[in-house]
Amino acid sequence: QVQLVESGGGLVQPGRSLTLSCEASGIAFSGYTMRWYRQGPGKERDLVAGVGTSGTTVYSDSVKGRFTISRDNAKSMIYLQMNNVKPEDTAVYYCFAARALNTYWGQGTQVTVSS
Repeated sequence: QVQLVESGGGLVQPGRSLTLSCEASGIAFSGYTMRWYRQGPGKERDLVAGVGTSGTTVYSDSVKGRFTISRDNAKSMIYLQMNNVKPEDTAVYYCFAARALNTYWGQGTQVTVSS
């Protein structure tokens, strides 16, 4: 059974930092491209950041320079370090795994940026 479990969400003030984690089980983790997506209130689900099997990273323009994605293959985990968060970063953040036609989603973790 494949599971992606996100953690680390919560309420954070603008300008502060937050780290999200996603633990994967039931997959050969090192062979999967991993991504973070987010869905804000009334918005579509959009890509935030991705990390390939070789460690190559991609970021949306809205988070480039503020967020950092990383992976730990030994622990089957990915992370999203979120710095200088803004109110527009408020969303449910989802972990996503992909390999060929196999794709999996986590249940999401809520991040709310507010003073």
